[in-house]
Amino acid sequence: MLAAGMREFGGPVELLDLPEPAGPGSAEVVIDVSAAGVGNWDDIVRSGGWDVGLTPPMALGVEVAGTVVAVGSNVTGFRPGDEVLGHPLPLRHQGCWAERVVVDAGLVVPKPPGVPWETAAAFPVPALTAEQALSESLRVAGNETLLVHGAGGATGGLAVRLAALRGARVIATAGSASADRVGRAGAVEVLDYRDRTWPERIREWTGGAGVDSALNAVPGGSADTVRAVREGGRLATITGDRRPAGSGVSFADVYVRPDSAQLTKLSALLGEGKLSLPVGVTLPLAEAAAALERAVRGANGGPVVLLTGRRPSNP
Repeated sequence: MLAAGMREFGGPVELLDLPEPAGPGSAEVVIDVSAAGVGNWDDIVRSGGWDVGLTPPMALGVEVAGTVVAVGSNVTGFRPGDEVLGHPLPLRHQGCWAERVVVDAGLVVPKPPGVPWETAAAFPVPALTAEQALSESLRVAGNETLLVHGAGGATGGLAVRLAALRGARVIATAGSASADRVGRAGAVEVLDYRDRTWPERIREWTGGAGVDSALNAVPGGSADTVRAVREGGRLATITGDRRPAGSGVSFADVYVRPDSAQLTKLSALLGEGKLSLPVGVTLPLAEAAAALERAVRGANGGPVVLLTGRRPSNP
């Protein structure tokens, strides 16, 4: 079975010839992988900084979209032929950059009909991250003002849309190439993040008070973001930033976790067209190293996705 991963922590990404899965355990499903997401988090796994449940040699990848081909004896929610997507951590036998994977059946959800494979594969991690930041860390309410710093990326863009669907007033920062898309997602004001005065401009926009809460999606951006948050407000970051010093603002560092109930709800919104996720580039497994390099460098234009070649890239 063709896969892409590393032979040792810190080693290069390369093609691997791995055994086909022997079959599912009682609570598992076997998936023919159509597409797998690629993110900077995969490089953290490669370097040994994120324990996903396996040791090398191993395939990388923590986002999957594909078709169920076998189910365990205790699995009742899926059957062969079902199309699914998921963030199946901890990994069971191999990562998702492979032609076939075995995963916990409780960590995948139905793929909405009509959603392209590549979109489904890139969706779980940014969607879950955005949802968990908004609903758990920031507890965003419909009558509040939210700032999303770095809304041009996948997670930031989804956060804008999810917050707007809650009825929040969303202000965002983004590059000029993303500004129109972020505005269509629901931001009432989109500021250029390259303008160093943007925190002061947000203060002016809010009558000097600052926003109620803010989500930082820019590495190192929390120190600027907190300047736009009101006293007693809330700030969450998804970038591992340290808590800004000297602020009267609550702070949370968000790390995504699998949650099938949340992902089911989010996938339904994707299928209904209430959420969208433009994919930047799709590459074959043979180009996994280049795909990861592109994701780490910054996937301008949307997420990076690997296609296995076992199935077509669209349903």
